[in-house]
Amino acid sequence: METTRQNKVCRLIQKELSEIFLLQTKSMNGVLVSVNTVRISPDMSIVRAYLSVFPSAKAEEIVKNINNNSKAIRYELGTRVRHQLRIIPELKFFVDDSLDYVERIDELLKK
Repeated sequence: METTRQNKVCRLIQKELSEIFLLQTKSMNGVLVSVNTVRISPDMSIVRAYLSVFPSAKAEEIVKNINNNSKAIRYELGTRVRHQLRIIPELKFFVDDSLDYVERIDELLKK
């Protein structure tokens, strides 16, 4: 159960990460990265962000590159939210494959 403060911080981080990825992926034609869910630890030190990547064939590779560049993304996030948060949490990114899962279930139900 997340507290009200955790929910507010999650929404703020999700919004800012979405803008960061939007700006970074403009140069990459045919790639779209969206932040589906953000979860934060109770002590607000670790953020788990679940990303949806289009095309899904490149998802693992893109999320791996994002995790390798998490320090730069954390710095960019820190410059954006420095007035709202005292400590910028550590970022961990994961592939959110829930849309692929739903699509697969729809395919199986149609058969």
